[in-house]
Amino acid sequence: MTGPGNGVERGAGQIPGIGGYGGRALAALIGPVGAWSWSLHHLSADHAAEAARRLRSLGFPMTWIPEVLGSKEIMAHAGLLLATAPGMVVASGIANIYARDPMAMANGARTLGEAYSGRFVLGLGVSSERTVVLRGGTYGRPVATMRGYLDAMAAAPYAGPEPSSPVPLVLAAIGPRMLELAAERADGAHPFFAPVAHTAFARRVLGPAPCLAIAQPMILTTDADRARRIARSFAAHYLTMPHHRANLGRFGFGEADLAGQGSDRLIDALVAWGDVDALVRRVREHHEAGADQVALMIRSEAADDPGLDAYRELAVALLGTAPEA
Repeated sequence: MTGPGNGVERGAGQIPGIGGYGGRALAALIGPVGAWSWSLHHLSADHAAEAARRLRSLGFPMTWIPEVLGSKEIMAHAGLLLATAPGMVVASGIANIYARDPMAMANGARTLGEAYSGRFVLGLGVSSERTVVLRGGTYGRPVATMRGYLDAMAAAPYAGPEPSSPVPLVLAAIGPRMLELAAERADGAHPFFAPVAHTAFARRVLGPAPCLAIAQPMILTTDADRARRIARSFAAHYLTMPHHRANLGRFGFGEADLAGQGSDRLIDALVAWGDVDALVRRVREHHEAGADQVALMIRSEAADDPGLDAYRELAVALLGTAPEA
């Protein structure tokens, strides 16, 4: 079996129906700018579908959705959005490998890929030790665990029809070894909670072929106090995680930056804020550093606010689409 974007015969360890799409083909599918919405898992199914449809009408080709402790189950959520937001590509950002066994993950992705060809992207991640323990699991070594999980997915039987086109596969990756695994076993990588300097680093590790899709939190306000207050409420959880702290240390952020709620320098590097021009500049910086897609993660005070007004303004500036009436 070959992927549409690379024409390379699938090798041992690859997953039938999943991956092998091709990094360049995936970059073309998802476009240079996407949406990344936390709010959709706080909304009712009807309201989430309406928000996704409005994002699509603004010109965003895809929406990433999260899976966190206590969120909507991500495969079911993706299925609801795919069914009710025609034309929208939906990506799991990120499906936790500790939340379901490899056969369930593989067959859930195959089911969505067969039903909605070319519209579902499977993003996988190892989550964090704290989250896994709270789920009642035991956290393993991240890269070895992910490799073993992918092997088990490749061996999983499936009685349904295979997708007509393979489901694109990306890995949540920030460290060099997970990025290398993404280049080896997936169509690309989806880094999260990292500065622009990390984008250049990730591209160097991945090489030119894999797709690099960046999650960029942003706040459309010129009020520095308000922006940093919202940004810190978002960043606080991640600043306690050892792997994120270690990654930020690679890019010149020391203990003084990481202490407490994070220095202004750190917060401003992680979360873009300002007027539309300032947010567009951050997107351009990621593209210049090697990102294929920058997924705009609009943040506001209310968890259930999909930020459609901000997405509308950014769509005009980045996608050249007319403002929605």
